Amino acid sequence: MLQRSVRTMSALALVTTTLVGALAFSATSWWQDAPAANAQATAAGAPRTITVVGEGKVRIQPDVARANFGVEVVRPSVREALDENKQVMDEVLAALEAQGISERDIQTTGFSIYAERFGPQGPLPEDQVNYRVSNNVMVVVRDLENVGAVVDAAVEAGANNIYGIEFRVDDPSSLESEARQGAVEDAVAKAEELADLTGVTVGAVLSISEVISSGSYYASNFAQSIGLGGGGGATPISPGELEVVMQLQVTSARGD
Repeated sequence: MLQRSVRTMSALALVTTTLVGALAFSATSWWQDAPAANAQATAAGAPRTITVVGEGKVRIQPDVARANFGVEVVRPSVREALDENKQVMDEVLAALEAQGISERDIQTTGFSIYAERFGPQGPLPEDQVNYRVSNNVMVVVRDLENVGAVVDAAVEAGANNIYGIEFRVDDPSSLESEARQGAVEDAVAKAEELADLTGVTVGAVLSISEVISSGSYYASNFAQSIGLGGGGGATPISPGELEVVMQLQVTSARGD
């Protein structure tokens, strides 16, 4: 009787082991096959598209210039530095207004006061401090023929820092629209070229977006230099020509 019970229990254990092994094998097989099945399903359902970036450019003459003028003064006390800086800056602003620059086209872009404990020969004595006061303004010049004269007037009035001159278009909206149209045409041409190279066709446009990192930037075709040396006439300034550039990313459906 005891032997029969042992044989029965052994048989049950063998059946249980077989079932567990079969289930484990099925689970392993499913786990291995699942990624391949999912990849096939994803590939089958993925949209077939062509994506390109089109670029449009419009060349234009600038109609405004922006210049940054600064007055910097170093004196042994804050009060002396402030007073002298104010006096010189008032003279610079008066000179700009005399050149036809309106008040709305003059904007303060920076003002600072800080202590200096180093002089031309190195560290100053502990009881000596110099104070540097700096005042900067951004000026919009709407008469480009007068840019050189404006620069000269500011310098003669006491401006001792000039942070470059930038030429721009005051209202670029219509130029940007024209550049966008060129970007779309460029994108269509690129998509058709890619389709021809790969033996497919171009379908409807699915999405379009501006490439913000480069949208509506201005590129100048000249290297600007400003000479403030002596000689007759105003400082020579050349506005050159600008480019308004727009880039668009266009995604189209792809057909066989």
